[in-house]
Amino acid sequence: MERVNVAIIYYSATGNLHALAQAVAEGAEKAGAEVRVRKVAETATAEAINARPEWAQHVRETADVPEAGHDDLVWADAVLFGSPTRFGNPTSQLRAFIESTGPLWFQGKLADKVYSAFTASNTAHGGQESTLLALGNTFYHWGGIIVPPGYTDPIQFQAGNPYGTSHVAGTGRPSDVTLQAARFQGQRVVDTAAALKAGRAAAA
Repeated sequence: MERVNVAIIYYSATGNLHALAQAVAEGAEKAGAEVRVRKVAETATAEAINARPEWAQHVRETADVPEAGHDDLVWADAVLFGSPTRFGNPTSQLRAFIESTGPLWFQGKLADKVYSAFTASNTAHGGQESTLLALGNTFYHWGGIIVPPGYTDPIQFQAGNPYGTSHVAGTGRPSDVTLQAARFQGQRVVDTAAALKAGRAAAA
């Protein structure tokens, strides 16, 4: 069976989404996928970034993480997007990347792939579900196959979000339970994408 290609594309200001992206990658790799972890371009001003030491520090610490490009989407069989919530929506940085993909969409190059998403907010009711659902709106337009974690593994009954892995940043860094949920989400996406890829190959 040909390996599944997975792109994990995220935005992180202070490191929480970066940690989740790494955990998702671990789960996907354990399931046998070839994985690319990519951050989207930072669009905030240097003044805004430097006003928050933890933000500036994270920018320095992840300088070696490649930036996402359209080729990553074309290459991937499955794509997981990660974004903090901003007033119940994905960040402008991630949206800027997504909104640049019109030519790929027009050519049908984003259709029939598996998509999933993960997020974080400062408080428990800070817009996590609406952020994940907002990303789903894009996947619908692309003709994607949305694969949420659901309650399909015992860890999900501890983590508690069937829409996608989510973290409450106000409690500190992602807990072991949250990271386990992220690994499971990566695994589930790969397992589903592999089944689709095998079925399509058999039908060809």
